[in-house]
Amino acid sequence: MIRIVLAEDQGMLLGALGSLLNLEDDMEVVGKAKNGEEAIALVKQHNPDICIMDIEMPVKSGLDAAEELKDHPCKVIILTTFARTGYFERARNAKVGGYLLKDGPSDELASSIRTIMEGRRIYAPELVDMAYNNDNPLTEREAQVIKLIADGKTTKEIAGELFITTGTVRNYVSVILDKLNVSNRIEAISQFKEKGWYK
Repeated sequence: MIRIVLAEDQGMLLGALGSLLNLEDDMEVVGKAKNGEEAIALVKQHNPDICIMDIEMPVKSGLDAAEELKDHPCKVIILTTFARTGYFERARNAKVGGYLLKDGPSDELASSIRTIMEGRRIYAPELVDMAYNNDNPLTEREAQVIKLIADGKTTKEIAGELFITTGTVRNYVSVILDKLNVSNRIEAISQFKEKGWYK
């Protein structure tokens, strides 16, 4: 029997998923959580084979929980509506067993669980395509500059930290905005983070 913990903050979906998986002859839902923190506690309490979790949940996100469970024998499957490369990168770094999208067919979930139990990983095809078309256009130095901006540093502080002039920092910023095709620093930072380039 494949023992499963589910984590999903939408009550109706949590119930539906639980009922669906309990219909399978070889699966049993042993715990249901409404956030990442509860999911971690249930995994430690029940030692399930699989933990299926959403990403955007209160208290602790599914990705934060997956990172915490990285060395636990329980295999984590992310089940989300968000096909974002930044999320996918984090999930892969957390060594999740699968990253599936909620709009996939329901019978696909059960067969994916069985495949993951055999030791294989399953990622939604859309995400794999996005990951391959996701090369960071910034040079190492430009990435350094945008990280410092994201950390709240001023142009003057960045210049001091990188031993360059404030004019050079401003030049870097305009190149970064141009390369990322955005109009301001805030948009640049959010795109840099969302695409998973902020390491």
